[in-house]
Amino acid sequence: MARKVVIDENSGFCFGVINAIRTAEEHLREHPFLYCLGDIVHNSEEVRRLTSMGLRIITNAQLRDLRDTTVLIRAHGEPPETYHLAEENRIRLIDATCPVVLRLQKRIHDEYHTGGSKQFLIFGKKGHAEVVGLLGQTDNTGIVISSPEDIERIDFSRPSKLYSQTTQSLERYNDLIRLIRTRYEAGGHADWFTFEDTICRKVASRARQIAEFATRHDVILFVSGEKSSNGMYLYNICKEHNPRSFLLSRTEQLAEVPIGENDIVGVCGATSTPMWLMEEIAARCAN
Repeated sequence: MARKVVIDENSGFCFGVINAIRTAEEHLREHPFLYCLGDIVHNSEEVRRLTSMGLRIITNAQLRDLRDTTVLIRAHGEPPETYHLAEENRIRLIDATCPVVLRLQKRIHDEYHTGGSKQFLIFGKKGHAEVVGLLGQTDNTGIVISSPEDIERIDFSRPSKLYSQTTQSLERYNDLIRLIRTRYEAGGHADWFTFEDTICRKVASRARQIAEFATRHDVILFVSGEKSSNGMYLYNICKEHNPRSFLLSRTEQLAEVPIGENDIVGVCGATSTPMWLMEEIAARCAN
């Protein structure tokens, strides 16, 4: 008798990633290869599939040596200097930046260039591709806040405005807002601090959905690339609500997971996890 395995219907690629991958596949159907600036998605199995089709992952340093070719910008987006370099090197860019990220870049860029002395704060992971792109809109003068300790980098004698990387935790963002607001209030300048809710709603709703899914199954197989910030965030939520949650990045790791014959297994993943990989793991687990 096959073990019961359920795949979370809300898991899998978000719109931005779907669009970037579809764009790459369409190009590769008519061309032998396509350069992509950074991993197209933070999932090594999906990257391996696309590289077998002709996708070539390059770094920003390698981009500087290219001329007269085509390069894909992934969903995370890029800072303005990437576009300037491409123009100088006669590189055609296929821009697959997520529309949500693109709107956020424009908001920061427009406000930064309207003048004023405010500090621009970005809640996110230092060095993450999206954060690098957002910082670029401030000529790299913004301050990245990755933890509560980082608020000590803020000059509370000056106004500031806070934005968030689109894939961050809404709960952590709200906690950070309260901390910064309290510091400004203590100095008598509550009106010097403003913020915008810039977290993608699909990502924000996933926390609640994944928590509910985790509680409905005996064992959770959470499928994600190890470099995915969104994946680690959602996996920890699974673990919190179901201690029998296990992180897998490839099908072979399933052999290491202790699963009973009568366990009902839930398979879920990050917004960077391909559905085909979750289906492959679910099929292997069921047999």
